[in-house]
Amino acid sequence: MSPRFDPVTGRYLRLDIGGRPHRLYVEEAGQGIPLLCLHTAGADGRQYRDLLLDEAVTARFRVIAFDMPWHGKSSPPEGWQDEDYRLSTEAYVGMILDVCAALELDRPVVLGCSIGGRIVLQLAAGHPERFRGLIGAQGAAWQDPWYDIDWLHRPDVHGGEICAALISGLIAPGGPSADRHETLWHYMQGGPGVFKGDLWFYRVDGDLRETIARIDTARCPLWLMAGEYDFSCRPEDMIATAEAIPGCQAVRMERLGHFPMSENYGQFARSLTPILEEISGPVPRA
Repeated sequence: MSPRFDPVTGRYLRLDIGGRPHRLYVEEAGQGIPLLCLHTAGADGRQYRDLLLDEAVTARFRVIAFDMPWHGKSSPPEGWQDEDYRLSTEAYVGMILDVCAALELDRPVVLGCSIGGRIVLQLAAGHPERFRGLIGAQGAAWQDPWYDIDWLHRPDVHGGEICAALISGLIAPGGPSADRHETLWHYMQGGPGVFKGDLWFYRVDGDLRETIARIDTARCPLWLMAGEYDFSCRPEDMIATAEAIPGCQAVRMERLGHFPMSENYGQFARSLTPILEEISGPVPRA
């Protein structure tokens, strides 16, 4: 292999989130319509590596992926040692709006997965005028928990390995082996208690079954997607949520699980590309 740089820029953004100073790691590529990408619980923006390298997308979209505070290369705020990390709906929405304001994004598209796929429903209900379109991968208003989060932060259990073990069954079979194991590697590197703290939003505070009644897709288009092998956000959960929101478009993705953008990007692009073309207009044919 000849040495080369990927056409991706990584920088640290200093901003206040929830009234506290933060140093947030942000990667971006491309130009055009802002496309802000939200990673899954316990992981970071590396999950969007292939989307950032997709020239068919970056020719029309400014793709932006950031590590939430406490995740990846974004450290916790000062004083973190005296608190327990716990993600709430209010804090999650506020963080997204703060990042959009700091980056001066004009009505971006937001693509989120898992917890990110669910929070787009809250964005659609509370702030539709701020966004050009919202895409929730593995997103539904609610799923009954199937896991015990106490295992995720114990002194007698390796945190990274148990986090990866929990999510390993959520990756569809048949995808690229290297991508499967890189997805697991992301989870092996999370900070102590961070995955557990994210899942407080997913298990407790993020029940949006009543919230979705406020969503008006005439004000902001909304797409929900789910991989057929995902038993955490099953396709039927996603479809039930979409059917409860007039105008919401539902996409069932074949041969994919809970991490479509990192476990098998080529397959994910088959479902994502038509949505992005609807937002930006079709790609001119030669």
